[in-house]
Amino acid sequence: MSRYSSMAIALLLAAGFLGAQTQRPTPPSRAMPQLTQEFIAIDAPVVVLQHVRVVDGTGAEALEDQTITIENGRIRSIGSAASNSAPAGARILDLTGRTVIPGLVGMHEHLFYPGPTGRGRLSELGVPEMYPEMAFSFPRLYLASGVTTIRTTGSMEPYSDLELKNYIDSGRIPGPKMHLTGPYLQGPGLFLPQLHVLTGPEDATRMVNYWADEGFTSFKAYQQITRAELGAAIKAAHSRGLKVTGHLCSVTLREAAELGIDDLEHGLNTDTEFVQGKQGDLCPGSAQSSLMPLDVQGEQIQSTIRFLIQHHVAITSTLPVFEASVPNRPPLQQRFLDVLSPPSKADYLLARSRVDATGDKTGTMFKKEEAFEYAFSKAGGTLLAGLDPTGNGAVVAGFGDQREVELLVEAGFTPLEAIHIATENGAKFLGVEDKVGTLEVGKQADLIVIKGDPSKTIADIENVETVFKDGKGYDSQKLIDSVKGLVGYR
Repeated sequence: MSRYSSMAIALLLAAGFLGAQTQRPTPPSRAMPQLTQEFIAIDAPVVVLQHVRVVDGTGAEALEDQTITIENGRIRSIGSAASNSAPAGARILDLTGRTVIPGLVGMHEHLFYPGPTGRGRLSELGVPEMYPEMAFSFPRLYLASGVTTIRTTGSMEPYSDLELKNYIDSGRIPGPKMHLTGPYLQGPGLFLPQLHVLTGPEDATRMVNYWADEGFTSFKAYQQITRAELGAAIKAAHSRGLKVTGHLCSVTLREAAELGIDDLEHGLNTDTEFVQGKQGDLCPGSAQSSLMPLDVQGEQIQSTIRFLIQHHVAITSTLPVFEASVPNRPPLQQRFLDVLSPPSKADYLLARSRVDATGDKTGTMFKKEEAFEYAFSKAGGTLLAGLDPTGNGAVVAGFGDQREVELLVEAGFTPLEAIHIATENGAKFLGVEDKVGTLEVGKQADLIVIKGDPSKTIADIENVETVFKDGKGYDSQKLIDSVKGLVGYR
């Protein structure tokens, strides 16, 4: 070793860069708790929320002037403020004018977002696109917006998702409780090079078993899968007590239901059963032209609704991602623009201008999707709520979940029904209704403090002040401020 090499090593050792050779680094779990703690505004063994309006998530009418007592991370009591005294030593908050609802349960969430290209979406030109992981910004935005539980519903970076869940669960970073969906189950022919291409039913079975062993609890079939591959994936998942959902095209909604799928993403927009001349196991492209002439109340669509309900298939509503295809929608909010990175903001504004110029100004297909979801739910189907932060970039974590609830009301649901769909329905589907999804004594204290009354004015759901997760109250605005200008980067 030369004299200069020895000197370089000595300098690196002195600066601590090579300290790992002589001393183990401090484990992240010990070094990072402050990163989460700085966003927690309320942290006490007993917290009392006085004079609140309670919307419990069951669809029941709101209760006025209530007191909620939280003890050791769980709801200890809910009752009239006049008859509930605060325990000695409790942290007491007077929340007059506020509403408390359960934490939202987001059922079509992702930890990725379209990568900026400088030219908007390129998939229309046949150019591959990348969806980078928003490992820093999205967990914070979900939590800040009141989404305390998510199902990831398709992964681009499965190991990143898995480690983010571990970091959040251990308190090392702020974020929601995560139910992980494995990598997409997809055949050849898509514009996303991040996805594995299935080679047949055996490969589908292998993927399900591998990622289930790694800790993933659900799976998502995608647009180019075959019926044989989907059937194999469903069989493998069900043998392990796990569920499969799908954003389909090559397989129709009825075919998927016959194979035993548990959930279907996006609803009517993806159903290709009405495409004239559709060939088995092949995606014919967009189904919209075949759906446009159909009446949601007509027998063709009503028959599909009945079939899905008879086969116990849930549908996940993702209205925000479809709203982005309607000119001058969604409302362009400053908070949304503020969190985007400069290139992502430029890309989105370009994409939005294209929709404004060429999109369906009547919003006919969007209205049809709203009507379909309303009809499906009112017929007895299980409707779930999500956002899908993809499309032309109009939808970001958390903000899109709030918009989803607003759009459910636009679709015809009452505010109380919409909140129920976005809370209790998701919790039941995930099998965690004994823990979250409604405000009940004994459940985990996952709840949102909102300024205003979303039970009457659903837009108030955006006025989140504090988000409690396991009894700790996070400062919503502080979390949002911490990611300004970052979405699209990380």
